[in-house]
Amino acid sequence: MKTENKILELSFDFSLSVLELYKQLIAGKEFVLSKQLLRSRTSIGANVEEVTAAQSRKDFISKMAIASKEARETKYWLRLLESSKLVDIDYSGYLTKIEHIINILTKIVKTTQETSQ
Repeated sequence: MKTENKILELSFDFSLSVLELYKQLIAGKEFVLSKQLLRSRTSIGANVEEVTAAQSRKDFISKMAIASKEARETKYWLRLLESSKLVDIDYSGYLTKIEHIINILTKIVKTTQETSQ
């Protein structure tokens, strides 16, 4: 249960930080990629939040797997923004945080799948 709370807290905090990044991107006149980033990022936290009401182990795994996929998509958009240099922002902290979230989500999914068998 502690891991679930940890990932819930991490995903929520990261969502808040990406909202700040989104504001910076909009101020820098970057509207398309910033919207993609915002959507994928907020979806991670929404799916992790939904897990707290999972109806079964299968439902739990499914929601966590979706959160993991959304985290990977978020990493993609961050890498693309960083490489494109459309807006001169240091993305390294965001990339480190999303990698940490991906690692936790992957571990949760794998561990839950292994204990389900």
